[in-house]
Amino acid sequence: MDKIIVLIGAPGAGKGTQARLLQERRGIPQISTGDMFREMKSADTPLAREVQAIMASGKLISDDLTYQIVRARTSKADTQGSYVLDGYPRTAVQAEQLEELAKEQGKEIQAIEVHVPQDELTKRLTGRRSCPVCGEIYNIYSKPPKNEGYCDLHPDAHLDHRADDSEEKVKVRLDTYDELTRPLLDYYERSGRLKKVDGTGEIENIYNQIDKLI
Repeated sequence: MDKIIVLIGAPGAGKGTQARLLQERRGIPQISTGDMFREMKSADTPLAREVQAIMASGKLISDDLTYQIVRARTSKADTQGSYVLDGYPRTAVQAEQLEELAKEQGKEIQAIEVHVPQDELTKRLTGRRSCPVCGEIYNIYSKPPKNEGYCDLHPDAHLDHRADDSEEKVKVRLDTYDELTRPLLDYYERSGRLKKVDGTGEIENIYNQIDKLI
């Protein structure tokens, strides 16, 4: 039976990387709500215009509207088989709506949490630096540049540290994620559909764990 693979992971856990690898290696499409909302900003459809109006007003997009967007995207030809959802569902309400979609599409849901301890996530996020010229990403803890503060490929380029990667903001982001996602993890755990993989090792090892589960 085809699957809807729900990848769950905190900011910095690397779930987007794993979803891209599944798409490249297994041909399982990565359906990212972030990408869909970005596309909606320039699309000219009734649904896109509704989203643009909500974004312009500064309001949050409702669960029902998010569900309509996911439903429209996953009715396209490339998602006739299994697909990976990256960034959806985010709440227990959205998880219940996804049950309806799975029933409608004749697919089963498999939830996989890429688990990384909070102190490791903090290091990954607060330690991130990027080159303003080529976009190369470094980390002062795990992948430091040869010359502190400067890109290896562009020695004159001083590395950027994003404002939302400060320690205070990272703590807020991780606490918010934990608060919102806990009910979602409980939801899938209760029905025996939640599997956990250790997200602290090499990218290849994490991928192999996910690949085995699928």
